Amino acid sequence: MTLQTKRLLLRPWRLTDAESLYEYAGDPEVGPAAGWPPHKSIEESRSVIESVLSGAECYAVCEKGTDRAVGAIELILKGNTDITDRDDECELGYWLGKPFWGRGYIPEAATELIRRGFEELGMTTVWCCHYEGNFKSKRVQEKLGFVHHHTGFGVPVPLLGEARTVHANYITRTMWEKHNEKQITGVTANERQ
Repeated sequence: MTLQTKRLLLRPWRLTDAESLYEYAGDPEVGPAAGWPPHKSIEESRSVIESVLSGAECYAVCEKGTDRAVGAIELILKGNTDITDRDDECELGYWLGKPFWGRGYIPEAATELIRRGFEELGMTTVWCCHYEGNFKSKRVQEKLGFVHHHTGFGVPVPLLGEARTVHANYITRTMWEKHNEKQITGVTANERQ
């Protein structure tokens, strides 16, 4: 499955992406913000492609025309996320290489993936979390229409051997439809009345 947006191509990860994955995932400002340590080698990145970035709805984020993986985005389905055990709910996860920050790529990619989740995969709710202090991720979720559900304190981050505060946010299909309507028209049907 390949998805497209105005500027991006979302496609499955390939082992040949290991070099570009290492280039961006080796940056100490990328992984730790998302709860994983920087990659230490191309071999480690190759292993991550096989074991982590192989989910049914996990995609490499590529700029159109380059086919070079510069980030990852995924709808994490039942059995692979701790936030829900329902078949009709999933969790959105993402990261982007630092040279591409500030371009709006993750909101653009997430908009398409959330659409797929609701319209093609039959999801009723999409969850998304961010760690305390990760303001970029928080802002992405606000732009996408997610709302705060709960905050967890002292949540283990096993790959980093620490505990953090985690903010869990969600969007339902109804909320998503209203958010999209507002993005297009500037107001919702309720606000027009």
